[in-house]
Amino acid sequence: MNGVETQLKKFQKELSAGTVSLALLAVLARAGEPLYGYLIAKRLEQVGEGVLSGKQSALYPVLRNLEGAGLLDSHVEPSVSGPPRRYYRITAAGREVLAQWAAAWRATRDSVDSVLEGT
Repeated sequence: MNGVETQLKKFQKELSAGTVSLALLAVLARAGEPLYGYLIAKRLEQVGEGVLSGKQSALYPVLRNLEGAGLLDSHVEPSVSGPPRRYYRITAAGREVLAQWAAAWRATRDSVDSVLEGT
């Protein structure tokens, strides 16, 4: 991997750190029902055009952090096709935070787009 590719990979990692949390909250807010990790990952791939492609394992620490912050609730249910599954749903506090984060995201995106215009 050359220097440019290394820098791109580093940038993508740093950029995804906050956006993954935002995307997870948005997916769960739209769901209308609790979802388990694999379904969340599939929805992110479908709706988010691969925002987490190949990084499904990266979801679980973020889900735990969001739950620890009171933005998600979870419960475990048995599964007929394997081990029990942990289902997540967004809380009222999570919806409030999602609205704030989405506004911050849009403002940041618009600002960066203005700076990048013409490059």
